[in-house]
This record gives sequence, C-alpha cells and structure tokens, in this order.
Amino acid sequence: MRSIWNGSISFGLVSIPIKLVNATENHSISFRQVHTTDGSRIRYRKVCELDEHEVTSAEIGKGYEDADGTIIPITDEDLAALPLPTAKTIEIVSFVPAAEIDPLQMDTAYYLAANGAPAAKPYTLLREALKRSKKVAIAKFALRGRERLGMLRVVDDVITMHGLLWPDEIRTPEGVAPESNVSVRDAELDLADALMDTLGKVDMDSLHDEYRAAVEELIAAKASGEITAPAPAEEGEGKVLDLMAALEKSVRAAQGARGEGEGEGGSAEVTPIRRTAKKSAAAVPKSVGGRKTTAKQTAAKKTATAKTATAKKTATNTKRRSPG
Repeated sequence: MRSIWNGSISFGLVSIPIKLVNATENHSISFRQVHTTDGSRIRYRKVCELDEHEVTSAEIGKGYEDADGTIIPITDEDLAALPLPTAKTIEIVSFVPAAEIDPLQMDTAYYLAANGAPAAKPYTLLREALKRSKKVAIAKFALRGRERLGMLRVVDDVITMHGLLWPDEIRTPEGVAPESNVSVRDAELDLADALMDTLGKVDMDSLHDEYRAAVEELIAAKASGEITAPAPAEEGEGKVLDLMAALEKSVRAAQGARGEGEGEGGSAEVTPIRRTAKKSAAAVPKSVGGRKTTAKQTAAKKTATAKTATAKKTATNTKRRSPG
C-alpha cells in the first residue's frame, strides 16, 4: 500500500519512524455530469472574476475571505513559517482507556507502518505496551495543512490511528431527543429485548452494499442495451399504529429469517399480550347441548316459548267458561 505521509511517532524520548497508510477505501460509484440532450461531458473551468480569463493551477493560490468580503492572500511560505511541532511527528500526549473515547469523535482511520529496520524494535515496544495496558494513545499530528487529534490502538498486530474530531467540533444534541413525557411499558421493553436476542450477532463480513450492486447491474444492463424496468418499491405503512403488535411481528420475522421455529432452543420466547374487548350480551354465543347457538336462534326460541305459554293460557280460560 502506498504511504501518504512519512514521519515519526514521538513516545517520550523514543522516536519511531513510520509511514502513514490509508486503512479504508471508498467503493462508492461516482458519476460524471453530462449534457442531457447529447450526453457529452460537462466540465468546470476556473475563471478569474476580474478579467474573466481561465487560469491554470500554477496561477492559483490561497486566500481567506474576511467578514466584509475582503480576500487576504495566504501563501505556502506563510504557512510553512508557522510553529507546528507536529508537522512531521505524531506526538503522543496521553494514554487513556478506550471507553473514554466517544465514537462520535472518530474520523478517518490509518495504518502506521514501521519505516525501516531500525524502527521495528521501538514500534513493537509501543504495540505491546498498548496491548498490555489495554489503553489507547491520544496524539496530535498534522496532515493536509492542519493539526489534528488522533487515537492510536492495535489491530491485528498493527498500530492503527483514528483521526479524531476536536471536542469543539462535536455539536450538542440539543432539541434532538423526543420530549421527556414519552414513556414505554415494561412489556414493550421485554419484547424489544426478545427482538434483540433473536437478531443476535451478525457476521460483519456477510454485509454488503446492496444499492451499489444494483447500480452496477443497472450500468451493465444499459451498456449491453438490455435494460428492464425496475420493480416498484414496496411502500411502507407510514407509521406504527400498534407498537406491541409491531414488536411481536418483528420477533417472529427474525426467528423465521434465522430458521428458528417455535419451541426450538435459542429462540426468543414471546408472551402474547392479552387484549380484552367489550361485547354486548346478545353478541356472545351460548353453548346448548354441546352446540353453540347464535343470538338469532336464542331470540327465536324465546318467541316460540312465549307463544306456547299464551296458547296454553287461552285454552285454560276457554275451558273454565264453557257450561258444565
């Protein structure tokens, strides 16, 4: 891998010559701007506002724009003359537990490679010291014209440095969290825990960028002239109306995706939530002789019984009035 910076690590009075190598790479697909009518490239040209002539890179310098719009020229010589002890040195300032570093501060990652045979011994010393202490080193370094903060840790026997944002570059999350009057029930938390247990661990190497793969397929299809209309995306439900039902469904879906059936070992147990509904007495079926009767059947039976009673009463009265 090609180094992007050469310098040394300052570890007290110990100096370790190192090379800085990018630890990550960007696989995003980049696009060119084109003219939609004929497909030709759109290019930007650097033009001087004063004489409206295009200028070359050799004619372009730096300048700071003041609040009133005034441009203050800054040359490379001006910047080189500034006192910057970390221009060629990664200066370790402290060692702290890794848990004290907020992941929100972490930025680009770099590998630090020992530069030459004499660097192997002090490099190994620092690496093993970091391993044994279970701490990370906080350092200051300069890269691309600015001083930065860094964190050194060990990854697979290689000292790795994460660029860190300065504390004043982290914005406070004021107004981001929901209102404090929102609460959740224990039953909802239990289901959330069950869902977390069901999802379990994931093999990070199995994750991939599905969108990038789809874009690559689209480009290949267009290049070959075999373009097909994409399938319409499924529309979401907009909002969750029943949080409990959504959690229960999520747990079952996660179990199904992992091939876990109900009652199998390792699957999360979900206790169904009882929901009671008020029903009118007429709508509740009754069991008669082992069979369920509906409300209509019950009403019809009551009517027939009433008619029978009336007929019996009428017959009795008629018998009483008839002559002996």
